[in-house]
Amino acid sequence: MSDHLVLLRSDGSDGLAELFSAYYGQLKRMVDVRLDPRLRGRVDSADVLQESYIEITRRIDDYLAAPDVSLFVWFRQITWQTLLTVHRRHLGQKRDAGREVSLHQPVGPHSASPGLSQQLVGSVTSPSQVAIRHERWTMLRQAIDSMEPLDREVLMLRHFEQLGNTEVAEVLQVTTTAASNRYVRALKRLKEMLVAAPVLYEALA
Repeated sequence: MSDHLVLLRSDGSDGLAELFSAYYGQLKRMVDVRLDPRLRGRVDSADVLQESYIEITRRIDDYLAAPDVSLFVWFRQITWQTLLTVHRRHLGQKRDAGREVSLHQPVGPHSASPGLSQQLVGSVTSPSQVAIRHERWTMLRQAIDSMEPLDREVLMLRHFEQLGNTEVAEVLQVTTTAASNRYVRALKRLKEMLVAAPVLYEALA
């Protein structure tokens, strides 16, 4: 039994609060990266995490009964589901059971492409370069859109959520070897596309 499970079963709600606090920074980073740009200024990541924590406390007994993933990955799954609910609530997107996104799948209404391109371009341009930044973002978005969804997602998980390879493998439900190989392939593919677009390559090199 992991130390986390021992703490949860021995300290109950206090243990849960302690563990959620320990992972708070990583979960906040995920929300910040994945939040739809249209909601920035309207939705605070702290509110999403508070809502997520309420759901976690409601469902913790179910997790303890059958912990099939690490505690952090489970926290992230609940937080991801909460974020999708927030997007639907604020953007008027109706829930469609036929298109519901699995918590283990990266493809969906808030997939990695917009967040990845915006994070990359936003990190290398100043606010005063609005026109240039927009042009680069558009070009990079088009390049990233041409990548396989799983390649885009693994780059988001590794570079912007800053997850380790083991965590990425758990999130994607693949072996650690497969996750590592996918990351190397995705990174190589992105570099090839950037080399083909000199403006972007010079900015991101």
